[in-house]
Amino acid sequence: KEQTYPFKKIEAKWQKYWRKIELFKMDPQSSRPKYYCLMMFPYPSSALHVGHGRNYIIGDVVARFIMMKGYNVLTPMGWDAFGLPAENAAIKDGVHPKISTLRNITQMKKQLNCWGTGYDWDRELSSCLPDYYKWTQWIFLKLYEKGLAFKKKAAVNWCPSCQTILANEQVIEGRCWRCDKQVTEKVLEQWFFKITAYAQRLLDDLTKLKEWPQRVRIMQQNWIGRSVGVRIDFPIVGEKEVLSCFTTRVDTIFGATYM
Repeated sequence: KEQTYPFKKIEAKWQKYWRKIELFKMDPQSSRPKYYCLMMFPYPSSALHVGHGRNYIIGDVVARFIMMKGYNVLTPMGWDAFGLPAENAAIKDGVHPKISTLRNITQMKKQLNCWGTGYDWDRELSSCLPDYYKWTQWIFLKLYEKGLAFKKKAAVNWCPSCQTILANEQVIEGRCWRCDKQVTEKVLEQWFFKITAYAQRLLDDLTKLKEWPQRVRIMQQNWIGRSVGVRIDFPIVGEKEVLSCFTTRVDTIFGATYM
């Protein structure tokens, strides 16, 4: 007779034991070498699916492997609960975002525990709750006080269907990555962070991330967007105004024939 693995019985037994001995609770007073294993916080916009399973089970394997090597491992878990995914899910379900988001968090946490993935749940956080976002507000105010947060008008990628701004990486062949509708350009007043003040430091530190995939480092470089060049003022014949242009190739300026 063919035997099957009684996963409900065996896995429940060991999951109960792990909770009892607090296997994944990090002890900050431990003398063991520390290791921080952070997995991307999921969007609580629906129940977990097989794609989540792949990511979080791989992360769980890494955490357990490092623990077996004698490290004091911290594996926190939280919920990236603000933004478009949670809003779209609430609109689709026809309920208030707070209701759908908290309901999804409960369901997803239940699923993670059923999978046997290990996290220090004492450090759980949710970005939609005041005890978390009060600190992002505090950071923003500090940036504003230092002149590093400011408002100005700028052109953005706008999805008329999702009613939101999209990053360049979220526009695929002129269409929204989420709803596949045509993206337009729209001028909006918005907040900016003055990362130009730290651009070179950010670029220099990317070289230290040797284990990061090359494509991710290039993406980060493009986001930082630092260019070195000169500004050239072109006088307008018969006018007092000038047209200012920036170029990274001033050596080609003698070839400029029209604007």
